[in-house]
Amino acid sequence: MTTLLYYPLSKPPLKVVHEALLYWDGLASIVSERQEAYERTLSGPLQDLKDRGFYKPITLKRHYRLLANREIEDFPGMVDQLQAIGPHRGRPVYLDSGGKIGFKLEEGLLALGVARRSRPDEWPDLGYLVVPEQVLLVLAGTMAHEVARSTANLSYTPYTDQPTADEISLRPDYRKVAAWRVELGRMLPIPAPGTPTSEVLAFREKYASERERLVDATQVMLSELNRHWEHPADVLQRMRKELTRARADYQEAVKSSRMAWITRSVSVTVAVSTAAVGALVVPDLGWVAGIAGSIGFNIATREVRPVVQRMQEHPFSYLRLIEKELS
Repeated sequence: MTTLLYYPLSKPPLKVVHEALLYWDGLASIVSERQEAYERTLSGPLQDLKDRGFYKPITLKRHYRLLANREIEDFPGMVDQLQAIGPHRGRPVYLDSGGKIGFKLEEGLLALGVARRSRPDEWPDLGYLVVPEQVLLVLAGTMAHEVARSTANLSYTPYTDQPTADEISLRPDYRKVAAWRVELGRMLPIPAPGTPTSEVLAFREKYASERERLVDATQVMLSELNRHWEHPADVLQRMRKELTRARADYQEAVKSSRMAWITRSVSVTVAVSTAAVGALVVPDLGWVAGIAGSIGFNIATREVRPVVQRMQEHPFSYLRLIEKELS
């Protein structure tokens, strides 16, 4: 299993924390180096989870110094998107200048005209950048995917609960590339709102084998879709028995617990390898529905634009939809 790397905010919502405890090795997010902002992020259960090894706060300047100190021109896809957004599109938000990104990136944002320094009369703390909300989403998504690709000894999977951030993170260079979009919501239920984190940790420990088996089977299926992109139905057919059994065992564990559970929509984008881009022919997947429906997920296709391809691409990114009708 891998670590869930949440973005665009520093502090993951509690529902994301619980999902990470159940279906990933742990949770991470990019946080500010400023002491006050750092302490705010770790308030609540995150400090305890950090102490127990379940949560990792990532500071770009400390853990990814080369990434934080790069020039903005090193991210051409991000620059294209920032220029398309412009300085006045979307509500203004405050970016913790100096806390998350390096001086060169800050100066690049200012030079592009998509950021300005905050004034004392509008923000109590000096040293913040004022940017349109979409600029913040572009920056956060780019950094999350860059961290996921530049980590050698840890495996991070980018994850967001904001559809806009997900779309932006997949479209920074405007090159259309086909990919599989897999819906996993019914396979991965989460505790209902209000569930104490202590109960989630207790469930994680008591039903470790059922949980790990379901996650392992899901990850194998996604990896196979990434490798055998041209034959999705064959992948699903091969995985059908293992996924069905793993889901059934996990559902028994869920029923045995005293917690209330809900399902919400979780989509996974499975990248297609760069070498396969020109050859990919997207089939009509209507005939796959019978296989997919029987194991609790649906597969569909869409055109996405992955992050800059000169680096090794990360194969997966996750999106949890938060529309009210899915609650």
